[in-house]
Amino acid sequence: MNLPLHYGFLGALEAGLIAFVVGLLCFLLWQWICRRAHWSVGHAIGWACVTAVIVSTGIDAWNLFYLGMMKLESPLYARLALQGIHDADSLGARVMCELAGALSGVVMGWQWFSKKPREDEPPRNDESTRP
Repeated sequence: MNLPLHYGFLGALEAGLIAFVVGLLCFLLWQWICRRAHWSVGHAIGWACVTAVIVSTGIDAWNLFYLGMMKLESPLYARLALQGIHDADSLGARVMCELAGALSGVVMGWQWFSKKPREDEPPRNDESTRP
């Protein structure tokens, strides 16, 4: 996300909370799209998880991947790579909190905003709806 957050674990928790909200919003968007397209709730959950993770962890996950895969043998290249990262010491913790926040936001959106059958409504049997 690369927002000016606090440093250390507090900044990772803030990033996780922002990712939680992103996960909620992604689920609501995909639920609306899937209802219009007559898709199942599984499509909404799956696509919401994918988009929430990409949106919330995008730049931080890329920076973590870049630092792990590129050869930073020169101090100049290492300094240039670390210069553009906010709180490079806690980058891994921030990515994990963003990932957990995004996925838990989707799950909580599913729990809070999915239609539940009423208690007085009989259970739906798919065989009874077929001719």
